[in-house]
Amino acid sequence: MATDELVKTTTGIAHHGAGRLPSVEIDSFNIEMKDEDGFLGDRASRGAFRDILERWRKPLRKSGQDPFGKEPTDEISKKTLDDILVGDDVEASAVVHSAIEEFAQELAYVTRRFLKSKAWAKTERIVVGGGFRDSRLGELAIARTEIILRHEELKIEMVPIRHHPDEAGLIGALHLAPSWIFEAHDSILAVDIGGTNIRCGLVETGWKKAKDLTKAKVVKSDLWRHADDEPTREGAVKRLTKMLKGLIAEAEKEGYKLAPFIGIACPGVINADGSIEKGAQNLPGNWESSKFNLPASLLEGIPEIGEHDTAILMHNDGVVQGLSEVPFMQDVDRWGVLTIGTGLGNARFTNRRKDNGKEKDKDKDSETGKKKGKDKKDD
Repeated sequence: MATDELVKTTTGIAHHGAGRLPSVEIDSFNIEMKDEDGFLGDRASRGAFRDILERWRKPLRKSGQDPFGKEPTDEISKKTLDDILVGDDVEASAVVHSAIEEFAQELAYVTRRFLKSKAWAKTERIVVGGGFRDSRLGELAIARTEIILRHEELKIEMVPIRHHPDEAGLIGALHLAPSWIFEAHDSILAVDIGGTNIRCGLVETGWKKAKDLTKAKVVKSDLWRHADDEPTREGAVKRLTKMLKGLIAEAEKEGYKLAPFIGIACPGVINADGSIEKGAQNLPGNWESSKFNLPASLLEGIPEIGEHDTAILMHNDGVVQGLSEVPFMQDVDRWGVLTIGTGLGNARFTNRRKDNGKEKDKDKDSETGKKKGKDKKDD
C-alpha cells in the first residue's frame, strides 16, 4: 500500500503526528537533549527521583538510623512518601524533603535547557504531567522548581496538570479530532499506550455544556498491564482491539452517540503514515518496524463504528497529555508540557487564535500582528 493511500485510509481527517491541530501548532515534541552526562530526560525522571532518595538514605543506613528500615527505595510507594511528609517522623520527613529539593534542582536545570532551545523560545507556562505529578511530593517538586527558576529571573509558570495523569492522556485525544465531530456525537474512544500499561477510555465531550471541552470527562475505562503478560506485538494489538470493542458495546448500552473516531497517544516519534520512527522501545515487540502500523492494524479489527467508517489519529503521548490542557491555556500564546514518568516527555505548543470562527491573521499590519508575526518567525 502506498504511503499516501495509507494516510488516507487510516485517518480520513489529518495525518498522524501532525504539526497543526485544530487548536494548536505543535512546535516540537519528544526532543532528546544531551549534556556531558547523557540524555537530559534521565535527570528528571521517576527513576531519577528514586536514585536521589536512595543517596539520601545511604549515610543514615550506615549508622543504622535509616527511618525506612530495610525497605528497598524502589518499593516505597508514593502514598507512603506523601504520608511521611505530613507525619510525625521528622527525620524521615527531612530525608524526603531533601530528595525533593535535589530533584527540583535537576528539573530546573533540565527546564532551563529546554527554555534556551529555539523550539521553546518565549514559552510562558509549563504544565507538568506524568505519574510523578500524582503525589504531594510531585506537587512540591514542581512548585519548588518554579521558585528556583523565578529566583533566576526566568519568567515562567510551572503548574501541575489539572486532570489525573491517567485520564489526561485520554481527554487530550479530543483535541486531535476536528470540531465537526462534536456536533453530532457526544463521545469518542481514546487510547493511551505506555511502557507498562495500555489504557482505553470512553471520553464524554461535554460539548453541549462547554464548547471549549472544559467539561470533558472519562466515563468508562479499561486498563491492561501488558508488562505483566509480556505479549507479542500481535497479541497486544489483539488485546487492544478487544478492549476497544468492549467500550463500543458499553457506549451503545449506555446510549452514547459515539463518534467513529479513535484518538491514540503513543510513545515515540509518530510518522505521518502511522508508523513509529523511534522511541517505542518499551512497548511489546518491535513497534518501530517498517512492517508494523498500529492504526492500520486497528482498522482491520474495527473498520466501522456505528454506521460510519472508523477514523484513527495517533500522536506522541506527551503531546496528547498536554492537549488536555488546551482549554486552560487560552490566556497565554506559547506553552509546553513535561511529563515525568519512565522518562521525561516533552512538547511545546503555540495556540491558534480564532476570531468569529476564523483564525486570526498573525501578519496584520498592526503592532499586535507585527509582534506575533515576528515571534512566529523567531520560533
